[in-house]
Amino acid sequence: MPRVLRAALTGATKSVAIVALLLAWELAPRFGLVDRTFLPPFSEVAQAWWELVANGQLADNAQASLVRSFSGFGTAVAVSVPLGLLIGWYRPVADLLNPLLQVFLNTAALALLPVFVLLLGIGETSKISIVVYACAWPILFNTISAVRTVDPTLLRLAKSMNLSAPRLFQKVILPASVPTIFTGIRLAGAVSIVVLVAAEMIGAKAGLGYLINASQYNFAIPQMYAGIVTISVIGVAFNQLLVAVEKRLSSWRVPATS
Repeated sequence: MPRVLRAALTGATKSVAIVALLLAWELAPRFGLVDRTFLPPFSEVAQAWWELVANGQLADNAQASLVRSFSGFGTAVAVSVPLGLLIGWYRPVADLLNPLLQVFLNTAALALLPVFVLLLGIGETSKISIVVYACAWPILFNTISAVRTVDPTLLRLAKSMNLSAPRLFQKVILPASVPTIFTGIRLAGAVSIVVLVAAEMIGAKAGLGYLINASQYNFAIPQMYAGIVTISVIGVAFNQLLVAVEKRLSSWRVPATS
């Protein structure tokens, strides 16, 4: 019982801020603190969300967005992690490419959206490609940083045991790099959704970004907020999934003690 009680108290504590936000959202329009035309009460948004679920619009648009987002995100992870490990391991290569990579990192993906549309059209290819571009750089730079900041003591100990390069990567570099790599992956996960939603507001016929834009254009404000809430929930769930995977891959680490 004490364990169950502690778990319940922890869950309640973490929920206080969310409950307070939803309560303020519900009461502020009803008491005239904000114009309910532009910010309807949360109950109306919840009702609109349920209607979108019932008629299938939310599922269809969410599926379209998730397929695009996960396709771009997965491609970025598959390319950037191995490339980052390679660049991080060979310091001369990292020093040579760093200025060019910094240029790409500091070029906002949304600023290049017109370029992607011009080169690849307004179809699926351009939307997935802009997600790949936006996600690749945080993953790549965090992977490079992870490899270059591995504890030198671990490397010396591994080399003293005459480990081959593949075994060194498997036993030392990769396990020590997991937390920093996943920091980049989690950043990319958030970026994949934000960039895609913005891209879907231009020339898309399905997706949560399209749903939000169309609702705003038709002045269906509760549906617009329902789409925004859905994106937030998906983002939080995706982040929690990545945290769980990171904990699984980092289970060998000794927890820090205070």
